[in-house]
Amino acid sequence: MRGETLQPGIRLYQSKRYEAALALFLALDLDPAEEPELAYYLGLCYTKLEKYDDALLYLEQVVTNHTNLILIYQSRMILSYIYCVTERFRLAEFEVKQLLEGGYESPQVYSASSYIHYMMGRHKECVTALEKALELDPENANSLNSLGYVLAEMGDDLDRAIGYCRRAVKINPNSYAYLDSLGWAYFKAGRYGEAREYLRKAMEISRGSKVVAHHMRELISLNEPY
Repeated sequence: MRGETLQPGIRLYQSKRYEAALALFLALDLDPAEEPELAYYLGLCYTKLEKYDDALLYLEQVVTNHTNLILIYQSRMILSYIYCVTERFRLAEFEVKQLLEGGYESPQVYSASSYIHYMMGRHKECVTALEKALELDPENANSLNSLGYVLAEMGDDLDRAIGYCRRAVKINPNSYAYLDSLGWAYFKAGRYGEAREYLRKAMEISRGSKVVAHHMRELISLNEPY
């Protein structure tokens, strides 16, 4: 019955009407401390509205007061996201470690781990995490792209970096992020004609990405023709 009580709010949330969903959830005569699904959706709504302190309050209730393993997994993933967005990377790392130690191995968890390692300057650990993500899902375009980009940034094994980026672009040829990574990998390898080709495509699709623009400026600074 209580699950049915949450359904109108869940439908509003799924329709991206986050303010309306939040108001409905808050009006329910239920205690989030005793109802993990309610606490979870309150946390989701506050996350979407970028009210992160409020989101943390409810998501922490899920992981500390309840035993629903699926909701705990999902809540820890969102907690790690919030801590990354707010640049509290050690707290984000704690949440990911809790997931891995609990046996929750997935491409998403390893990708989150890789991002945290990257932002903390631990590039080798970042590569290892992405390799584990690809062991679980060899055709995960996001992991392929991320691994190619990180290897290119490190300047290590640039042929391998290009290979991963090419595979990501093959899966999603309209992703400006993937095109940019491939162009950047070619740039780092000194293959400027190919770099120009893919960076131009990335610029056309992104229409204003600061990252793509920065990479194109790096290419132009070498006096390579645009």
